[in-house]
Amino acid sequence: MIYLDYSATTPVSKEVLESLVKVTKEYVGNPNSLHSLGQKSNELLNSATKQISEILNINTNEIIYTSGATEANNLAIIGYAFKHSNRGKNIVVSKLEHPSIYGICDYLATQGFTITYVDNNEDGLIDFEDLKNKVTDETILVSIVAVNSEVGVRQPLKTLRQIIKKQNEFAILHSDMTQAIGKVNVNLHDVDLASFSGHKIYGPKGIGMLYKNEKIGLEPIIHGDETLRSGTPSLPLIVAFSKALRLAVTNVSKNESVVKLLNDKLTATIAKYPNIKINKTNYSIPHIFNISLMTIKPETLIHSLEKRDIYVGSNTACAKGKRSSTLMAIYNDENRADTSIRICLSHLTSFDDLNKFVYSFDIVYNKLLELR
Repeated sequence: MIYLDYSATTPVSKEVLESLVKVTKEYVGNPNSLHSLGQKSNELLNSATKQISEILNINTNEIIYTSGATEANNLAIIGYAFKHSNRGKNIVVSKLEHPSIYGICDYLATQGFTITYVDNNEDGLIDFEDLKNKVTDETILVSIVAVNSEVGVRQPLKTLRQIIKKQNEFAILHSDMTQAIGKVNVNLHDVDLASFSGHKIYGPKGIGMLYKNEKIGLEPIIHGDETLRSGTPSLPLIVAFSKALRLAVTNVSKNESVVKLLNDKLTATIAKYPNIKINKTNYSIPHIFNISLMTIKPETLIHSLEKRDIYVGSNTACAKGKRSSTLMAIYNDENRADTSIRICLSHLTSFDDLNKFVYSFDIVYNKLLELR
């Protein structure tokens, strides 16, 4: 099997899986229980949280465990909007977000909030002047993805936050960092709220995290006890997430260099096809390689490669083949946005894997061309 859909999800690493199994077997107590088994679990929970805080250079009370980035996005944006609606009811978002952000915005629009979309330039970067104009006295939160999940555009979050604060000192910046964490170096102090998932960094599915600056107040979206995120802590998932994060962040620069070499080779190869458009800007990270087939339906190519045990994706997994809003925002080309596929690379991808993909791609693509 040649797996090239790492931005949709990643396989759980051996070390992470071992931690997951070990904790599942040996720590049976509820971390909230008062007895010794509960206290043993609670000590491990605190240890994992401390490790995450040290890795990310944040305080332990700024970590909120969630089921994944989608829940973290909901808690961040809806939680902040409901808590601070007395200050204003405007939310500003980019046109390059994950579908979960737009679902949240659609919901908030039904609750009396206004949603404003900020423009980007031809490189996919947020237009600074447009951001200045869009952030008003009514704006309470801006959400801008750290790394776009389709084209991999990386945003200058620190600069964007400075612009936002200059326009409105009370407005905060949330960023979905799902595609950034573990791929590139990130600084959570560049934002006020940040979301990410364990299954994007070779950890298990069902665990994610929201970073919340300790000065930020949120309204819970899950109600039960008096905490911000009610429910029994999933200790095995949290410990596994902690280990996955440590492994991902420790090797981030080395892994990025490996992936860049793979991306360079793939770029040079695909550039030889006259009818294929490479969707890459000067600010795209190397892990995400997006192309538009232009004359072939993406699902046809995807399923043809699948028969050869090769797996790629079409825009984001959650979009399920819909027109790419990202490509429309950058290129304003409907055909380009309708025919894109996403080839996601990893430090686990070998050059032999890439050569086999390129070989099969050429056969499948040219055969589909003949069938048009």
